[in-house]
Amino acid sequence: MKLAILSRDGALYSCRRLREAALARGHSIDVIDPLSCYMNINPASPGIHYQGELLMPFDAVIPRIGSAHTFYGTAVLRQFEMLGSYPLNESVAITRARDKLRSLQLLARQGIDMPVTGFAHSPDDTRDLIELVGGAPLVVKLVEGTQGIGVVLAETRQAAESVIDAFRGLNAHILVQEYIKEAHGRDIRCLVIGSEVVAAIEREAKEGDFRSNLHRGGTARNVQITDREREIAVKAVATLGLEVAGVDILRAHRGPLVMEVNASPGLEGIEKTTGLNIAGMFIRWIEENASPGYCPKTGG
Repeated sequence: MKLAILSRDGALYSCRRLREAALARGHSIDVIDPLSCYMNINPASPGIHYQGELLMPFDAVIPRIGSAHTFYGTAVLRQFEMLGSYPLNESVAITRARDKLRSLQLLARQGIDMPVTGFAHSPDDTRDLIELVGGAPLVVKLVEGTQGIGVVLAETRQAAESVIDAFRGLNAHILVQEYIKEAHGRDIRCLVIGSEVVAAIEREAKEGDFRSNLHRGGTARNVQITDREREIAVKAVATLGLEVAGVDILRAHRGPLVMEVNASPGLEGIEKTTGLNIAGMFIRWIEENASPGYCPKTGG
């Protein structure tokens, strides 16, 4: 098969591993910077140009689009879909997952448990917004944040009001969330492919932090997940229409709570922790599911 990875940096661990896995299974694969693509939006002769040349068709495309470039990256992916390339994750599903509010609303509509969450832009009554999620301590997030950036733990009501007022000054959308104290700065990252959790790790925040992201200095270990955690992870991925995703789950007294569904999960932490060939699993999924003349689903 002829494959493409949509990424701005082919030297990243995930891109290197996907390329190695594809080559090991006898496929050709190119890394394409989506921001360097330009498109012919013409029903008679649609196409994608790259480095001055018209790209020849690919059997499948693996999107590794950074959150800062979601708009243009998914536009390029849509063009590949229109040309018949199979996407590991569809463009509409990626945009659905990247919109934090929209994804939480969709998960809530399906009855998927999550921390109590409030959303605001310019709240007239900051105190009421804080009480909506059970008061302090609470977590305040910028909707546009990623990898733990723009996430603050406010331990008192006064601190929460100050953070919310500061974020409001940025003219930003704000999420406030119940703080799950019993999680002790840990979460579970479940890697889902299709309808199966193929790997899971427990991530723990570094001392003095509550964010378990490995990019923020957290550590990871192997973990056994429960049937309920497995079920909720698979349901969350299906709800957003994704084929491959990382689902972050907190272990609360009332049961597992979904924090986030990541449409472009990193491979380094989970491969090195579990010793599993996750990149190879991605390629095998494409082999089993890509078909000529792919036609994308529709949906909001």
